Amino acid sequence: MTIIESSVSIEKPVGTVYAFLSDLNNHQQLMPENIYNWSSTQDEARFTIQNMAKLALKISSRKKDEEIIAVPSEEAPFPLELKWSLSDQGGGKTKALYTISAELNMMMKMLAAGPLQKLVDHQTAALKKAMET
Repeated sequence: MTIIESSVSIEKPVGTVYAFLSDLNNHQQLMPENIYNWSSTQDEARFTIQNMAKLALKISSRKKDEEIIAVPSEEAPFPLELKWSLSDQGGGKTKALYTISAELNMMMKMLAAGPLQKLVDHQTAALKKAMET
């Protein structure tokens, strides 16, 4: 299992951050430019990653103000789980940890680990920007 993580501190209460992340319609704002053909509902999202693959994700579990987990709703290039973990830092601040867990063979790990790390870093930075502006 390959684990790729990125965390960020956000100047908003945990409930506000959770409400934003628990609706997949908001996740389009967190995506990099190489994502297109986006369509979503509160619980599902479909999109294409340029020169890579099409993905369809669905929320598999929500723990209010703590955690949101998304998994593929259709066949994906490899098994994966996307998880946002939230923790209250006090004073109206929230720590958000974004984790992608993926079953990658050695070849896929060499090809995908770098782009996946860039993706999680981009999404946590975009979350901070979206929440604080």
